[in-house]
Amino acid sequence: MFIFLLIVQTLVAASLVAVILMQRSEGGGLGVGGSSAGLMTARGAADFLTRATAVLGGLMIFFSILLAALAGVSRESTTVDTSLVKEPPAQPISQTPAAPATPATTPTGNQTAPAVPLAQ
Repeated sequence: MFIFLLIVQTLVAASLVAVILMQRSEGGGLGVGGSSAGLMTARGAADFLTRATAVLGGLMIFFSILLAALAGVSRESTTVDTSLVKEPPAQPISQTPAAPATPATTPTGNQTAPAVPLAQ
């Protein structure tokens, strides 16, 4: 049921976008600005595209509320597929032991580190 309503809402949304894009741009959104003569013509409130926009907008709101209510009621538990989980790789065993630090390179006590010659 949820998937069906989601598909219907998607179709309504696509139709709403198409109807809005087909309308003629007259400027002055919501009747603000522009000429007031355009509001009283035969094309005004009786226009098919205007009514279709209102109906599709109402359907969009209705389906949005309905889908939100259905999603809240049908709190199904989420199952996670663990068959694809990778196990961490085993630590590789090194064949060569780590080289210990030589006492000649590490300063101890009052010894100072050997000077590094600068590039000429």
